[in-house]
Amino acid sequence: MLERVIYCVFLMAIGSQTVFAQLPDFTGMVKTNGVAVVNISTTQKAKPAAKGMPKGQQMPEGIPPEMEELFKHFFNNPDGGGGGEFGGEDTQSLGSGFIISQDGYLLTNHHVVKDADEIIVKFSDRRELVAKLIGSDARTDIALLKVQATGLPVVNIGSPNELKVGEWVLAIGSPFGFEQSVTAGIVSAKGRSLPGGNYVPFIQTDVAINPGNSGGPLFNMDGKVVGINSQIYSRTGGFMGLSFAIPMDVVMNVVQQIKTSGKAAHGWLGVQIQDVTRQLAESFGMKKPQGALVSKIIPNSPAEKAGLQIGDIITEFNSQPIETSADLPPMVGMTPINGEGKLTIIRQGETKTIEFKVGLLPDQEAKAPLYKVEAKPTNRLGISVADITAEQRESLENIKNGVLVQGVESGIAADAGIQSGDVVLRIQNNVIRDVNEFDKIVKNLPVGKSVAVLIQRRGSPVFLALKIDK
Repeated sequence: MLERVIYCVFLMAIGSQTVFAQLPDFTGMVKTNGVAVVNISTTQKAKPAAKGMPKGQQMPEGIPPEMEELFKHFFNNPDGGGGGEFGGEDTQSLGSGFIISQDGYLLTNHHVVKDADEIIVKFSDRRELVAKLIGSDARTDIALLKVQATGLPVVNIGSPNELKVGEWVLAIGSPFGFEQSVTAGIVSAKGRSLPGGNYVPFIQTDVAINPGNSGGPLFNMDGKVVGINSQIYSRTGGFMGLSFAIPMDVVMNVVQQIKTSGKAAHGWLGVQIQDVTRQLAESFGMKKPQGALVSKIIPNSPAEKAGLQIGDIITEFNSQPIETSADLPPMVGMTPINGEGKLTIIRQGETKTIEFKVGLLPDQEAKAPLYKVEAKPTNRLGISVADITAEQRESLENIKNGVLVQGVESGIAADAGIQSGDVVLRIQNNVIRDVNEFDKIVKNLPVGKSVAVLIQRRGSPVFLALKIDK
């Protein structure tokens, strides 16, 4: 009996050694690369306090209000900041960065240095230097800084395209002001699209990232930087196992543009797109859901000039497959302005190729207001609609067609997601011009088949799928 116990303990010890032998050793990587990681602190001079805002309170920025508890930039002080724009006091913030050239070029996030009046870079040897902002890009959240120094230690830039899901990665930064803190984890996913970040295919990791890590490097196991830590998913403001980094191919593309022209330019097609759901795929006669479904064509855009149409499904861009709508914007955004673009699309069941010249992404336009007028539903969809007045058309980006949804009861339309205030623009391939046309089309809709409905909500068009069971 004693021999059996000793034998089991021996096997357990061997198994433990095997497991430990498989875990990575980060010590050499940290020693080599830690010297190129810096702490960044900024100061923003106080502005007059705004009426109605309590001293010390800051207005959330950079994310949609409905997502402010989920996706958070994390460069504020550990104590929650110091008032700034609304408090009448100087605002200070902390972040991280890393050196990419011996003559003093550094990288961090745009949101770390946004509106800063002074930027101080603290090196691992305790030196502190004032940095100059060479340029930054809000769309990709990248900033390029420069300090007056030579012979600085630098990081090696790696290829995020070679990263594999499940691979070990390591972050160095200053969470909560604790300098040169090291955390490790694995790559959870690649090509993530986040609110406000359509032009960045984020690297998702489970590396512990907290306030102050923002702008710091993400290393692969070869000791090369593959991303800049930028955002976290959090309900508390702290780490919850979901961290996001900007891939270095996107970063270096922006850096090169900033060095050349002082700013970054992004390619533009001029469409609004959405994912193809299983129900929409059925309505368009597709075998499986894939691609980016075009729900709007921007006037005078490259898409309009090339002849792209609402309802087209983009499946490839320059021979690269488009599995979801999130795949397309980064590809177009990184294509040079006036560069050649080629789209493979599905239009009414047929595959076509469309060529266009990539345009320059303009500033984002404000969304139109939502109209809500409750009225009792009158048709088989369970909604009531009305013709749109001239005043409403003007506020709804001067749309030429469509009917305004005034009431929705539980049923087919409600299940599909249609709401009061939506504008119904199309049903399948039929353009809706007025209420009479809407009623005729709805009356003849097939039973038991998914039908694509194009609506406009708060200025943004979106396809929904509905099915009439009987």
